[in-house]
Amino acid sequence: MDVACISYKDTGFFSSTVTDYIEGKPELKPFYGYKPDFDGFAELLKNKKVIANREILSNVLNEQYQIIVKYARIWNSNFCIPGAVQNNINLLKEDNTYTITTGHQLNIFAGPLYFIYKIVTAIKLAQQLKEKHPDKNFVPVYWMASEDHDFAEISYTYIGGKKVHWWLDASGATGRINPETMRQALNQYKGVLGMEQFGSELAEIVETAYTRFDKLADATRYMVNALFGQYGLIIIDADNTRLKKQFAPIIERDVFEQNSFKNITDTNKKLHDLGVHIQVNPREINFFYMKGGALRERLIYEDGLYKVNDTEITFTEEQLREQINKHPERFSPNVVMRPLYQECILPNIAYVGGGAEVVYWLELKSNFDFYGVDFPILILRNSAMVMRKDTAGKVKRMELSIADLFKSADAIKAQWVQQHSENKLSLQNEWQQLQAVFEQIKANASRIDVSLVPSTEAVQIRLKKALDNLEKKLIKAEKRNYETRLGQIDAIKAELFPNGSLQERTENFGMLYVRCGQNFIDELVRLFEPLDFEFAVLTE
Repeated sequence: MDVACISYKDTGFFSSTVTDYIEGKPELKPFYGYKPDFDGFAELLKNKKVIANREILSNVLNEQYQIIVKYARIWNSNFCIPGAVQNNINLLKEDNTYTITTGHQLNIFAGPLYFIYKIVTAIKLAQQLKEKHPDKNFVPVYWMASEDHDFAEISYTYIGGKKVHWWLDASGATGRINPETMRQALNQYKGVLGMEQFGSELAEIVETAYTRFDKLADATRYMVNALFGQYGLIIIDADNTRLKKQFAPIIERDVFEQNSFKNITDTNKKLHDLGVHIQVNPREINFFYMKGGALRERLIYEDGLYKVNDTEITFTEEQLREQINKHPERFSPNVVMRPLYQECILPNIAYVGGGAEVVYWLELKSNFDFYGVDFPILILRNSAMVMRKDTAGKVKRMELSIADLFKSADAIKAQWVQQHSENKLSLQNEWQQLQAVFEQIKANASRIDVSLVPSTEAVQIRLKKALDNLEKKLIKAEKRNYETRLGQIDAIKAELFPNGSLQERTENFGMLYVRCGQNFIDELVRLFEPLDFEFAVLTE
């Protein structure tokens, strides 16, 4: 693939808070720790305090991967854990090993492209840090949001503009859902991609993932491992009793003292005063109660009792403390506490997230400080857009720049017509001449009666609007003369910006993987530059 880059700010698709963060605007400095560059990592590594139990972490990961091995034996497969993955699991026991983590929901078929891009960013950053610090080890980690209960958000994906949907009335933690009802969605996915049963590498991956396991978390682990195992990516399911046990003291403190609510609310006020759009707001209690496969409901305090929302389950304070200590796995952190849980059980130094994630992590640093947990370096994931060669050819023939692609179709067309028309379509020179005339008129009017000046200016404003409208009509009329050429702009925009959004936020990776195979992943790893903070436009 070839690559060209454009700044995030110039795309117009990223918030000012995100661009301010990557540009190092000083007003945001109190809300994060170290700068997102190699100097920042060097400084963090000097001061990093790892509180995670490395032995437990490594053992839990080994057990989770063995689940895949166990199922593989049932269907007579010779599957084994990739050597790079096993090596990284073992390295996590070493004091000089650190993780680079990204996280995401368990979107079926890996959801939109940015699911893939987040993981690639973590992998590439781990590689680059190893080059900078050869005496240390850096392990990329994909944190499965297996406890999330928003099934509606993960139950579909788009391929070539077509929606593939897993229809299921689900409840509870999504990682515990059995994918046995996915057959219709699975067949549709393979059908859209033109894959016959076991007719391609990707067909085999998705068929195995969604028909051989009885939990969506295990299915997702299998699929993501098939795509990234060779790079040593570790996939963790934090829905685990031993991992939760390490977090239990903070769960107990926060439920009864409501520290996160106080800390984050205070931070949000400060961010709001800076004009930051707040992404998440804390609750008084920021944990769900989770039991079995169907229950994950908010924990609330009412009438002197702790209650599980929309159920008959209640606890006294003493009973709830006992539950937290005996059954920590039943307490699931919400969006503001999950990052703290992550940093307590991983030797983590960076979190890779999208724009909205980076902003909501800025809300959390005061809570990390309160609990004495190191805040990771926040890395905006790589963003990319992939063009086919024939599309790139059209862009070149139309003499469009990379920056032009991010403009609206109407703006591109107007610009193109003005640049290529043999007729004069701009009335700017005429308006400048008229302005000089009006200045003379205003001067004459002022000598007669100064109160006539506003009336003169009003006429000038009306005339400017009339000329602007006339110019638009000239351009519109000329567009009709170039209707065929301008139609290519609509086709280019539809391919690269489906439904007017970034390709990566809608389109699934399947089409690209079918065309390019594993080379698609390999090229992303080769071309992405996590710390350059630029939007990549890739040509197949």
